[in-house]
Amino acid sequence: MKRVLALVLCMIMLVCTFTSCTTLEEDDKGAVIDVYLTNEIYNYDPAFGFTDASCAKILSLVFEGLTRLDSEGNWEKALMKDYVVSQDDADGFKIEITLRDTKWSDSRPVQANDIVFAWKRILEPEFKCEAASMLYDIKNAREVKMGDMSIDDFGVSAIETYVLEIEFEKKIDLDSFFRTVASPALVPLREDIVSENANWAKKASTMITNGPFDVKELTYGETMRLERSAYYYRNTEENDPLDKYVIPYRIITHYDIGTLADQLDALLCGELFYLGEIPLESREEYADYANATDISATHTYYFNLNNELLANADVRRALSMAIDREEIVNIVKYAKPATGFIPLTVNDAEKGKSFRDVADADGAAISTTADLAGAQSLIKKAGVNGGTLTISVRDDEVDFAVAEYVKSVWEQLGLTVKIRVLSYSYDANDSTIVVDDFATAYAKGDYDVMAVDAQMLTSEAYGALAPFATAFSGNGVEMDSEDYPMYGHVNGYNSEEYNAIFESIYASADKAEIGALLHQAEDKLLEDAVVMPIFFEQDAFLFSDVLSDMDATYFGRDFKRMMMKDYMSYKLENETAEGETTNADDYLNEVE
Repeated sequence: MKRVLALVLCMIMLVCTFTSCTTLEEDDKGAVIDVYLTNEIYNYDPAFGFTDASCAKILSLVFEGLTRLDSEGNWEKALMKDYVVSQDDADGFKIEITLRDTKWSDSRPVQANDIVFAWKRILEPEFKCEAASMLYDIKNAREVKMGDMSIDDFGVSAIETYVLEIEFEKKIDLDSFFRTVASPALVPLREDIVSENANWAKKASTMITNGPFDVKELTYGETMRLERSAYYYRNTEENDPLDKYVIPYRIITHYDIGTLADQLDALLCGELFYLGEIPLESREEYADYANATDISATHTYYFNLNNELLANADVRRALSMAIDREEIVNIVKYAKPATGFIPLTVNDAEKGKSFRDVADADGAAISTTADLAGAQSLIKKAGVNGGTLTISVRDDEVDFAVAEYVKSVWEQLGLTVKIRVLSYSYDANDSTIVVDDFATAYAKGDYDVMAVDAQMLTSEAYGALAPFATAFSGNGVEMDSEDYPMYGHVNGYNSEEYNAIFESIYASADKAEIGALLHQAEDKLLEDAVVMPIFFEQDAFLFSDVLSDMDATYFGRDFKRMMMKDYMSYKLENETAEGETTNADDYLNEVE
């Protein structure tokens, strides 16, 4: 088996040198590469990608913001060509950003107004988005979200077609800001597309994107086809080569092959070239071959504090104390036991250190091993004698396996525990519109305990911790009420102490002070057991040695420069009558 794997799989990325000339031959558009990229997502709207690590992996391929983050969380220019500080005095701090020339997937130029629209949308008082507080450094952003000012008072405007002006409340750390705007939640959007169709991000035919790839086909349960955007930074008037910025023509994810075990078989047989989700039952066998890297997500159980049983903090602490995170990682394999809520990849205010290294310097914030006796004592102290809890999970074999383990432990505390699996359904009024049942339940608070991939919105801790503070939740205010009450986090958490920490963060301009306050916020969140972090997630994948150059970004794999060896030979062998390529049956054997 090991010899076969050595022939079929190569786990070392090949470093290739590219010039500006094309890689294409004759009239060919480029490689059509069959993959299993990641689990399905059911809504490609960037404003709603915070509960699933799979979402960030795909959104980073089809959208692009002002900046992007490398694998270390450092920012680099993307849509932003350049910027200048246009005002820096007692009256304010203002910058102007000039955009690079690029186009949407329908050939319309990306303009400064597309950024303005996307950010204003997030800040509308009735629009619920956890990314809203990441814009609060911008002048009047918080007041707009709270309904105290008009959206037209927001300090962002398009002063020219391709020039964005941003006015801030005070002088800010621009490096931090440019890391923040690399978030998939803050990418530009088209007002004419989004405003005219509430379901624009659920069908390929209505999606318009500005990233390296465009979603060309989306058949749930069957196929997701990404295709190179012909307009991604290309100068079409000068006939730039189609593959100047993006080499593969198509990346096709096959969901209809079957289970993940079937996907693995397809990889080994040469019918797939990349497997982004390795079957749970095969993870130990392939541990030596898989590429596993830490990613910016923590698999976390969110407790609904509106549930009578979970309203008691001692009960929540007991539930967290009872589980053995190291044992769970032994089940999951490609993960690390969570020692806090913020994962390993997040940067600390202190340059060169991760948030986790600083937080755990004097010991982990939560134990990675179980204390069942302590948990039973807390349950008894809380006066709990029985009760029923339901764990809601995505239709994912890892999430379900973890839930089964947790269920077995919590039942030892005298509780009755059920598992609810949520996938997708079709809109009752339109059978072509998919409804993400998991995301719907999360948004409505329709759960007791929910298994969430707590996806970091950026490489700093602020974006993940802020939504638990009522005024920073992003859920806005109730506009129909005379008092305009704020909506807090959907799980019902509302702590005066936690809220005060974020008011101090908002008021501070001192980087070191803000960093210390963010650590206080995580400590408070874990002390109150509002969430139960379980493990820090990893991106683990297998790929055949016919592929090269899948660079890493902060949010996933970068397939722009990926090449397929001897693709033209492969194509000639596998052409159909229609001229399309089929799966690569026996291709690896031919290469060998």
